[in-house]
Amino acid sequence: MTVANAVEEAIAKGERSALTKIPYWRTLKADGFLNEKYPGGLEGHKKRLEKEGHKIIAKGRRYQVSDFRKYILNS
Repeated sequence: MTVANAVEEAIAKGERSALTKIPYWRTLKADGFLNEKYPGGLEGHKKRLEKEGHKIIAKGRRYQVSDFRKYILNS
């Protein structure tokens, strides 16, 4: 959340730095759910992911990336 807010604040100020290039919206909650606390709430998070081509499905009041397991990085 801290990074997400810092990125959006820097973008709003018109800054052009490495900070503004951090794709915080690509991080998800457990089981691929979107984070309602990110800037713009669930709709903002959903919009950014859909813009990148991800399919988002509604699960009650929450949203989930339908194929999130395909994108998980394992160390």
